Amino acid sequence: MDDVIERLKNAVINYDIDCVKDIAQEVLEKGIDPIKAIEQGLGEGIKTVGKRFGDGEIFLPELIMGAETMKTAMAVLEPAIPAGSPGRTTAGKVLIGTVLDDIHEIGKNLVATLLSANGFEVVDLGVNVPNEKFIQSVKDAKPNIVALSALMTTTMPHMAEVVKQVSASQGAKTMIGGAPVTEDFAKKIGASGYSGDASGAVTKAKELVKK
Repeated sequence: MDDVIERLKNAVINYDIDCVKDIAQEVLEKGIDPIKAIEQGLGEGIKTVGKRFGDGEIFLPELIMGAETMKTAMAVLEPAIPAGSPGRTTAGKVLIGTVLDDIHEIGKNLVATLLSANGFEVVDLGVNVPNEKFIQSVKDAKPNIVALSALMTTTMPHMAEVVKQVSASQGAKTMIGGAPVTEDFAKKIGASGYSGDASGAVTKAKELVKK
């Protein structure tokens, strides 16, 4: 049993996207708890990948490959978690997306990957996300943090609108980032936190869930 989980972990570490789906299927066929496989296999694998990235041993393409490998296995394992199960232990839930009219995703994906590697449950809404979708998704997913990304000054006003609506009625903390975004802007629009890079976003998220 542990051999299968170890192979799941190694598949993520080695970006073995071709084999990871079969290994995840083997987890289910052998009756292994999918939550255990996710936490001890995929979770430990992506933590290793995230640490290597943080230490400068690998670069962004490898990090993204590790994340894609993990997602491929998650698509097999998550539907198999029994209804009413206590679920995975997480550092908190983060809803993340790039704001309306902005299709940049590399920075957002990097933050999402590092958050996952550090034990957060991440709900990724993708790019070009309408303000209303953020608000509805907060109601549905009930995250601890809403993380907004923007790579253009012209789309930053959408951040202000989402932060305003979330702060007014949803109860979640808000965190913003992206190339043109500054800490002053975050304070101006009332965001709970700001980070200029992905590693800092993880640190800030950990701070926010403790408040």
